[in-house]
Amino acid sequence: MLKNRLIKCLAGNLLAACSLTAFSLSALAAPTVDVHSDPNCGCCSAWVSHLEEAGFNVNHHRDGDLRAIKIANGVPPELASCHTAIVDGYVIEGHVPASDIKRLLDEQPDVVGLTVPGMPHGSPGMETGRIDDYAVLSWSRSDSTPAIFSEYTQ
Repeated sequence: MLKNRLIKCLAGNLLAACSLTAFSLSALAAPTVDVHSDPNCGCCSAWVSHLEEAGFNVNHHRDGDLRAIKIANGVPPELASCHTAIVDGYVIEGHVPASDIKRLLDEQPDVVGLTVPGMPHGSPGMETGRIDDYAVLSWSRSDSTPAIFSEYTQ
């Protein structure tokens, strides 16, 4: 009788451990980011490396017509930067830190995506030795007026 109870207990624990492992592995699977950039842009490649170091899977497409990609994905000209990425249906424009992308994916706000307009020094991929203050902005389809998602100041 004790032997049967012990076997049932071990079987139950094994099943629980297997379930937890499967859940943990699926939770750890990083989303894939499709990045579109100019084929000759070094800062875009540096930003891709930043995402990969943060655990993202990245497909880096070195496209010729970035303007068409930005238009197709609803990026207003005033929010544009040097590369456009898509992850889980969100648009990521420019040198957005990986931590903000992770927060976006965790919180899932009703926005088109995140942007760091221009190319501020000190943002991921733009490590030039100078550090500028900058903000990560979000915008919606109904109103392209940006809202501050996070700020980086010195």
